[in-house]
Amino acid sequence: MATEVAAATSELQAEAPAAAEKQPHKLERRWTFWYDNQSKPKQGAAWGSSLRKVYTFDTVEEFWWNIYPLKELSVSELLSDFSLYDQIFKPSKFPANADFHLFRAGVEPKWEDPECANGGKWTVTSSKKANLDNMWLETLMALIGEQFDESDEICGVVASVRQRQDKLSLWTKTAANEAVQMGIGRKWKEIIDVTDKISYNFHDDSKRERSAKSRYGV
Repeated sequence: MATEVAAATSELQAEAPAAAEKQPHKLERRWTFWYDNQSKPKQGAAWGSSLRKVYTFDTVEEFWWNIYPLKELSVSELLSDFSLYDQIFKPSKFPANADFHLFRAGVEPKWEDPECANGGKWTVTSSKKANLDNMWLETLMALIGEQFDESDEICGVVASVRQRQDKLSLWTKTAANEAVQMGIGRKWKEIIDVTDKISYNFHDDSKRERSAKSRYGV
């Protein structure tokens, strides 16, 4: 599926004028972008109350341009340096304390969601905005391209923009399945091209203690 996504993207770039007339390139599953800005929380507001669904897509074409409702753009414009991704979907463009999520459709990026309740997350930190943007894009492409052998175990990814150090977290379903989580962690390190150790935390541990110790590491 990953090669199909890459091929479809290349095809759009090479044949932009005629791309709109072709059949869309369907993905294996539907995905939803979410946005949460916690920079100015309302007093007494519950966690997640500022979480907003941005849009849902299930084709390569929708991933690249149908989420840009502000104005009509041609395919070639959307795939240029001034593309949708460059203009509004780079985490580095978001304010501090903002979270941007890509999750499987039907799954909310909350611990309480049934798909996430027994899960956890792999986390990598970055002090450079450019690194966060690159890792975010590589992870998006890997998810929609089904590059993980354990794709059904993955709930989604979260980019957390912070003042001092940004974070990227890959959420998974079954935290207790160490073998599966280790496989996902190794593959993700390869995809985002990091050499530093990354760690895995159970959501249950994080609920009880904010600075909970990690359970796994690769």
